[in-house]
Amino acid sequence: MVIPYLNRINELSRKEKQAPLTAAEKEEQLELRQRYLKEIRGSMENTVLGLTVIDPIGNDVTPNKLKAVQIRKNYY
Repeated sequence: MVIPYLNRINELSRKEKQAPLTAAEKEEQLELRQRYLKEIRGSMENTVLGLTVIDPIGNDVTPNKLKAVQIRKNYY
């Protein structure tokens, strides 16, 4: 997953270490960080919802709570 605005987030972070950011830059930084976290959380949710837990014998031991969410979101 490539996040095109990650460079800008890092640039603002480096700049903040050198000198205080302007109000506009602080607002931009906050917005970019929120977008970044939203994408990461969405990616993590997709990863977890795609999991199936198998024990050493080969039985599906995926927790029922996860199975219910997978069914509800059409992952299963």
